[in-house]
Amino acid sequence: MEKDSYRIRGTTKPIEQSARRLRQQLTPAEAHLWSALSRRQLAGLKFRSQHPVGRFIVDFYCPACKLVIEVDGDIHAQQKDYDSVRTEQLQAFGYQVLRFTNEDVLSDLQTVLAHIVKVAEAQFPPELGG
Repeated sequence: MEKDSYRIRGTTKPIEQSARRLRQQLTPAEAHLWSALSRRQLAGLKFRSQHPVGRFIVDFYCPACKLVIEVDGDIHAQQKDYDSVRTEQLQAFGYQVLRFTNEDVLSDLQTVLAHIVKVAEAQFPPELGG
């Protein structure tokens, strides 16, 4: 069968192509966070960068915990309603969504990472094989 029959959560080919492009064009804050999340560096958790989910592309996704991490730049101050609806739709898919500002990531990465681990462990406690 063609790849079209195996789409992730109803994505389309254009969404997947956009996700590939975005992986090559991370913002400075996204790149900074990705450097700490990639290669299972954070508590052994596997994250994906610029992961397509339906008509959305989430910044980072951990499949084991169904955890979505969004890094919000200045534009998000002007699109709070859109972000809220988007978060609700992702939650309807069963994902937990964490949002951090660019400033949080760039100025206090350790606190951001500690919060991610705390939420991930609550979703998938280490004693259960996480």
